[in-house]
Amino acid sequence: MAGHDFNSVSIAQLDLELIQTIMIQETTFAYKPGEHEREKASNSYLMSLVALIAGLPLPIINLLATFFFYLANRKGTYFVRWHCTQALFSQLALLGINSASFWWTVSILFTDEQVSNQYFAYIFTVILFNLLEIFSTIYAATQVRKGIHVEFLFFGNLTNLICRR
Repeated sequence: MAGHDFNSVSIAQLDLELIQTIMIQETTFAYKPGEHEREKASNSYLMSLVALIAGLPLPIINLLATFFFYLANRKGTYFVRWHCTQALFSQLALLGINSASFWWTVSILFTDEQVSNQYFAYIFTVILFNLLEIFSTIYAATQVRKGIHVEFLFFGNLTNLICRR
């Protein structure tokens, strides 16, 4: 962030720069994807955001929406398949932590489980991971729509191993 005046940089800009430099790597793709490919690949990321709004309390909804979009496009071009796969992996990772927080909250509401400092720390962590996922998903969707190939930390490498041309 050399050369930036912190008084004039907004929090959102700092968040996007942090996500871009640490969590997401922009690389060149094997070929230049066409307009239709860029749109479908971008939609693979947006699918999880739409599902988030529709099924907020149930963590499986995001994964299911992304999974069905993946199934619909698994025979598409390499660019589309690659980004559908990466979006699916990122949603799969969130399913575990979101499910644990969901069921922990249910147990507090409907059993004699007590709210603890560990619960609040876990919920704070889950919220932080979900916000990071939302910001990175929005960033990836906009960049992929422009034809810029983005790879998430860890998920990009995993997608490279699984998704073949």
